[in-house]
Amino acid sequence: MRKSTLWGILAVLSVVGAGAWWWLQGRSSGAAAPVAAGASAPAAAASAPPVNVTTFTAERRDWPVLLSATGTVSALNMVEIRAQVSSVVAKVHIREGQFVKAGEVLFTLDSRADEANLAKAQAQLERDQASLADAQRQLARSRDLFNQKFVSQSAVDTNLTLVEGQRAAVSADRAAIAAASVSLSYNRIVAPASGRAGAINVFAGSYVQPSSASLVTITQLDPIAVSFTLPQRNLPDVLAALKTGNAPVQVELPDNPGTLTGRLQFVDNAVDASSGTVKAKAVFDNKDLRLWPGAYVNVGLSVQTMKGVIVIPQAAIIQGMNAKTVFVVGPDGKAALRKVEVLASAGNDAVVSGIEPAMKVIVEGKQNLRPGGLVRERAADGAADGQGGGGRRGQGASGGGETGGPDKLTLLAGLAIAWRMRPQTDLLTRRPQQRRAA
Repeated sequence: MRKSTLWGILAVLSVVGAGAWWWLQGRSSGAAAPVAAGASAPAAAASAPPVNVTTFTAERRDWPVLLSATGTVSALNMVEIRAQVSSVVAKVHIREGQFVKAGEVLFTLDSRADEANLAKAQAQLERDQASLADAQRQLARSRDLFNQKFVSQSAVDTNLTLVEGQRAAVSADRAAIAAASVSLSYNRIVAPASGRAGAINVFAGSYVQPSSASLVTITQLDPIAVSFTLPQRNLPDVLAALKTGNAPVQVELPDNPGTLTGRLQFVDNAVDASSGTVKAKAVFDNKDLRLWPGAYVNVGLSVQTMKGVIVIPQAAIIQGMNAKTVFVVGPDGKAALRKVEVLASAGNDAVVSGIEPAMKVIVEGKQNLRPGGLVRERAADGAADGQGGGGRRGQGASGGGETGGPDKLTLLAGLAIAWRMRPQTDLLTRRPQQRRAA
């Protein structure tokens, strides 16, 4: 019993002693905190271990100013082929999806009725030409008789009127033949422009008329256009680029890597008052048919080029309350804060002023930095001088040993285990109790 009591007393004394030691450590660290707070920030940063960072060297180069928009691919020519006469389709000469050239025959209609009308008009012309010839002979005889004083002037005038009437009839016949020829030509439907044939909506034997649906649609795919809208505030720059004729436009398909380059061709003559935007159109070569009418694309219009500017990643810029800053690495390997002004940005890069080319700006790891702190550059994949991220882990491990004593959490864990393993006794009976199973 005395042995059990001794164990209990030792355990209680151990817990009390650990608590007292912990309290004294807290008092000493709390008393030193105001002194550390009163120290200068650069001195504290300089005494801290180096921070692993990723840097980027600021470079001077030309920067194209891009206006971004979302556009739609549209065909330069899209023609709906319709019948111009009422007839029956005699033959379909093309297939769906076939590329056709301008003037190529697409459909042939039944032309027998129009051929008969043309023959009738030609026969009428021949009859009126014969009547005209007879009237001209009658006029010639009446003039001879008038010269011989056998007929009056009125007889000559009557024959002259007859000749002029027959001439008019012959002209009308020629016009009727031309009209019949035009109607006959409508039975042979040809492609008005080169392009790709869409779905064919008729077959041989189908009855068509001018009010019917289109027979097929011919769409030009090369070259092709991209239509997009731009904000009204960018209109002066866009018009200036269009005037110079040097306005490259780049498009990217969301599901197709790579870019295509074309030229700005058209800017609308009015701003849409409901949206505050203006319509624009660019033309692209499309020999490989990567652009398809109706597809959505991401458009980038280059309106000007900034010469010899400083370019850094946007991730290096720190947005403050009153200014934008970046951390740069000095020759002594310490971080310095520089105020910058963003002149332009696009994608992951930004054009800034306030730093010099060849300066190293900190991209990753700046959240752990203070001005004047030491830095250790690492590769872009996170390795720092071959040590990886071990520098920060080592720093955190050394923090617990700065007081010169054991780890508090380890000490408390050991005391808790010793307290639980002590022999438990009943204070009234002084007999050891059966330990419960955990």
